[in-house]
Amino acid sequence: MMQFIDLGAQRERISSKLDAAIAKVVREGKYILGPEVAEFEKRLGAYLGVEHVVACANGTDALQIPLMARGIGPGDAVFCPSFTFAATAEVVALVGAEPVFIDVDADTYNINVEQLEAAIKAVLAEGRLQPKAIIPVDLFGLAANYTSVSAIADKYGLFVIEDAAQSIGGKRDNAMCGAFGHVGATSFYPAKPLGCYGDGGAMFTNDAALADLLRSILFHGKGETQYDNVRVGMNSRLDTIQAAVLIEKLAILEDEMEARQIVAKRYANGLKDVVKVALMPEGSRSAWAQYAIETENRDALKAHLQANGIPSVIYYVKPLHLQEAYAHYMRAPGGLAVSETLPKNILCLPMHAYLSEADQDRIIGTIREFKTKSAA
Repeated sequence: MMQFIDLGAQRERISSKLDAAIAKVVREGKYILGPEVAEFEKRLGAYLGVEHVVACANGTDALQIPLMARGIGPGDAVFCPSFTFAATAEVVALVGAEPVFIDVDADTYNINVEQLEAAIKAVLAEGRLQPKAIIPVDLFGLAANYTSVSAIADKYGLFVIEDAAQSIGGKRDNAMCGAFGHVGATSFYPAKPLGCYGDGGAMFTNDAALADLLRSILFHGKGETQYDNVRVGMNSRLDTIQAAVLIEKLAILEDEMEARQIVAKRYANGLKDVVKVALMPEGSRSAWAQYAIETENRDALKAHLQANGIPSVIYYVKPLHLQEAYAHYMRAPGGLAVSETLPKNILCLPMHAYLSEADQDRIIGTIREFKTKSAA
């Protein structure tokens, strides 16, 4: 059966190395903060071109810890897109601040920078909240427009946290995703382009003092030792076994990125005349965590694909500002029309580095067949 994301094929490719790496951790018994954690941080930092990588327990913590480090909380506003996974806004609420929802661009699905500045001005005019931070999301693996985001952040003195949960391996203007903003955050959930075999996450920064603060917070607010608690923190360490797995997966990530580009290009060439295909801005490389298409008769297409043994997923079925948990938070002026329309039309196709040309052709052919019949 065709896989939406084929972790089995990847595992088969490096199974002997994974087995040896995991066995070494078990044999040595250094399950928490073993040497593999520091080694992984070093290797990932070199890959991304950042000075400090701080590994943690999951991607949600990787977003929350920087907010805690900046003292962001009650009375503060944090701007984020509505068309994203809940964790992006969830962490804002968890620290007591308020997310302010921004629409996304209709072509890139990333935060709408024009509406972002309008929302900042609206918050300032209302006077109830103090703007403090922006969390752009590199949705589906494509870097947000950080040139524009950073200019706005500088203008208003805002902290930028890059949500790179889906984009490790992607790049924009020769900078790797994860290296943008004041701090980057990612998830190593198994289905991510760089994923482990459980939960895991990391933060990235070139600010040494901030990196030290992040490390303290993730380890119970420790000072010199874990028994010297200089601040209120949390328990968010990356397990040594997961770091060992990630070292082996990182070694093949760049090769997998190139394979994903080939799949995405074949999708675009085969489908661009029958559905709206994913946009690739000049100077960008997506990590292709997902490959999204848009079509008005999406539900019927999804059913047709399923009938032909082809899996597909709707990301996302509802924007955050319409979710019960977040519906009471502020929205940008002008409404969030794109975020509200996308759930009706968007569909994500199988995407991974091991998708065969035969399966790609079958997916493309099945979609074209459906569109031809629909038009008849």
